[in-house]
Amino acid sequence: MNTSELIALEERYGAHNYHPLDVVISRGEGVWVYDVDGNKYLDCLSAYSALNQGHVHPKILSALTEQAGKATLTSRAFRNDQLPLFYKELSDLTGFEMSLPMNSGAEAVETAMKLARKWGYVEKHIPRYKAEIIVAEGNFHGRTISIISYSSEPGYKNDFGPFTPGFIAVPYGDSRAIANAITPNTAAILLEPIQGESGVIMPPPNYLREVSEICKQQDVLLILDEIQTGLGRTGKLFAYQHEGIIPDVVIIGKALSGGFYPVSAVLSSEKILGLFNPGEHGSTFGGNPLGAAVARAALKVIVDENLIENADKMGDYFLDRLSEINSPHIKEVRGRGLLIGVELRPQAGGARRFCEALMQRGVLAKETHENVIRFAPPLIIDKETIDWALSRITPVLFMD
Repeated sequence: MNTSELIALEERYGAHNYHPLDVVISRGEGVWVYDVDGNKYLDCLSAYSALNQGHVHPKILSALTEQAGKATLTSRAFRNDQLPLFYKELSDLTGFEMSLPMNSGAEAVETAMKLARKWGYVEKHIPRYKAEIIVAEGNFHGRTISIISYSSEPGYKNDFGPFTPGFIAVPYGDSRAIANAITPNTAAILLEPIQGESGVIMPPPNYLREVSEICKQQDVLLILDEIQTGLGRTGKLFAYQHEGIIPDVVIIGKALSGGFYPVSAVLSSEKILGLFNPGEHGSTFGGNPLGAAVARAALKVIVDENLIENADKMGDYFLDRLSEINSPHIKEVRGRGLLIGVELRPQAGGARRFCEALMQRGVLAKETHENVIRFAPPLIIDKETIDWALSRITPVLFMD
């Protein structure tokens, strides 16, 4: 079937909870994808940073197929031979003592919120069911009922209340606002080091360091959502490392499986993660042997192929070159590593039409928050490919 026929089927039988570009991808390899009509495109979205290692990385594929022929699911009712190795390798890489694997990013966020609340009651002695978590306006941590309860985006919340209590939202990038919002009932601060979905919003320098100090002084957990920014995307293993801090809890996902399988995890110390008792939290698929084997291979690719260093080098190059484009449509170019946002002026007519024009020229990017084009190619990208993309991006950014 061709593109138009498949789109018609999707529109007829699928829920309309997404607004994708009208390209129907049938195959991916490295930084490239191919549609059902045989057209080739450069993927500059990486499935929102889930494909840091590129499409269908052969080493991760090999791990997937090999494990799929052995055992795919045991549930956590039994042990399996992949999960202990995943635990050890994840701790060795990240420096955190313990981890708790889940599936989707939103599940990991929910896990971290439950963990923060229990820590608040058991360790900080907050009155039961009075624990509060401070978040930032403009956040995106997922779309569960509890998570959208503290979203500031109306489109994520309208028609989905009543909402879960216990969350306080303050402006992003304002450490003083966080300090002022802390009460004796505050259990944790939950932040993104860079707000990706909100338009690649960069906090001011030293923001995370200031918040970290506030948390230590006030006996509050610092939880960082690195689902999109982690595992090399910003030119370091984790984005928080740019400020030289160590949070209490880190949430990861997306690239943890290289795009092959849903795997997420919460990382923390034994003192904090050890608060969970059997039966208090879990998942049928979380920590399954197939997911663990895939994640082990995905992490190994990031390290062995120097993807973190490449993201740092190629990110600087891509950001610099985009910043040189003197288009009247561009308001600002910002980002870190290979997570870059090009914000357009309101009179440009919205980022969607530019993304559609890029698609026609073989570059796949996606608009976010109406006026921002997000560029986040796989971390395996090289200078020659970036130059190829720039030769197509530049004229599009000058179009009427």
